[in-house]
Amino acid sequence: MRLATLPEGDQRVQAKQRRGDFRYVSVQTGEQPLTRYQGVLQCRYGYGRAAETVNQGDTGQDFAAVRMNGNVCNFVLCDGVGMSYLGDFAARFLGNSLLDWLETTSVPSAEGIEKLLQDLTIPASEQLEKLQPLDNSPLLLREVLMEKRSRGSQAMYVCGQIILSGGSRRSRVWIAWQGDSRIRLWRNGQEQSATFQKYCRTNERWSTREGTVGGKPHIFEAKMSGSEKVRLQLYTDGLNDLDAIQAYIPDEHIQVLLDSRHTGGLEDDAAFIELEW
Repeated sequence: MRLATLPEGDQRVQAKQRRGDFRYVSVQTGEQPLTRYQGVLQCRYGYGRAAETVNQGDTGQDFAAVRMNGNVCNFVLCDGVGMSYLGDFAARFLGNSLLDWLETTSVPSAEGIEKLLQDLTIPASEQLEKLQPLDNSPLLLREVLMEKRSRGSQAMYVCGQIILSGGSRRSRVWIAWQGDSRIRLWRNGQEQSATFQKYCRTNERWSTREGTVGGKPHIFEAKMSGSEKVRLQLYTDGLNDLDAIQAYIPDEHIQVLLDSRHTGGLEDDAAFIELEW
């Protein structure tokens, strides 16, 4: 049961495509079955709320979005911190802000995203201040929520940009992250995820009050040749069953994990994005 008011927002999954242009934004009030898009890049995406979240009619804490325009793809995956005040708010606010920044920044950089994450604390705090605990909440619970609100809302994040070069299919990849969401990269079938795994830390995140927490954003940059087949997979901890699987996973198998019928539902919210080129 939601214990605080939220502003009206998008209530439907947004997945729009036209020639050379594709957009997906997850909805936090429902599920998104695993779906596939084939363009200049191939994309698979899906979203599921935890069983407890669904049963209580609450909002998912994760947020995922992809925007492709011609040979440029921007993407973001956020995991709201449940112990903070309305982690779903931080995930949604930060995710949308990061995407807007990637789309309007000519060359993303570590300095640029650090400044953005700090600058966002002011508008985010202003919006969070407007999210009041429901009037019918028990008094003691309202006091706890107000105390949590004073400490802000938090989210972990992964965001990035892929640019393909003309017909040669050479690519430039830029990724930034803080937190423990999974980032997995295959080049010509060989997984090269160790670079990310050693810097995926649970104590790192973004806060509406403090900006970056636990350190600075981690940055990955690479130029890849046109002959390489690349697969980049991102998912939140609700899909941790994928951690041990290196092989390519068919759509229906990922959907089984999103449904988690064998366990009666997801133990945690789950967002999934996979990009191939």
